[in-house]
Amino acid sequence: MRLGVAILVGGASRRMGTDKALLDWGGMRAVDRCAALGTALGAEHVLTAGGDYGLAFVPDTAPQAGPVAGLLVAARRLQDLGLSHMLALAVDAPTVTPTDLGPLLALSEGGCFEGFPLPFYVPIAALDHSAAPDWPLRRLVERAGGQTLACAPDMALRLRGANTPGERLALVEAAGLGQD
Repeated sequence: MRLGVAILVGGASRRMGTDKALLDWGGMRAVDRCAALGTALGAEHVLTAGGDYGLAFVPDTAPQAGPVAGLLVAARRLQDLGLSHMLALAVDAPTVTPTDLGPLLALSEGGCFEGFPLPFYVPIAALDHSAAPDWPLRRLVERAGGQTLACAPDMALRLRGANTPGERLALVEAAGLGQD
């Protein structure tokens, strides 16, 4: 298995009041924490889907329709680089750990966690590249044959991530990052 990571970035967030990829999480931008996670998991290539944050990136061809188009562009790029599997992460959840993702990466057919379409892990060749940009992410994973894993309660907060300042504060405290 040759792993590539696509980090879903969405730009400015009305609810958060800023670009979630740029938020400081214990001295690192969220996008950089996700990139470091990919590297720690042995990814051969890490890129962002949807914007340039100083990492390799691919544009989202239909940003207003949802994340599917950007992730499919990322999957094609990773496949062109000779990679066989893609792990998709979101900057909303920058405190996810390699331990959290271990059970997901152990699935040869890929999958996601119950209740959380991201992160997901799939063999790139199994993705339906004709998917509509407005498909829900879970449908993309299910069509690829991925399993749904139960989510341990202690992981739910990290997987859910932060979409509001209140959620961010709770996640910072739960991750032991202190005030930043």
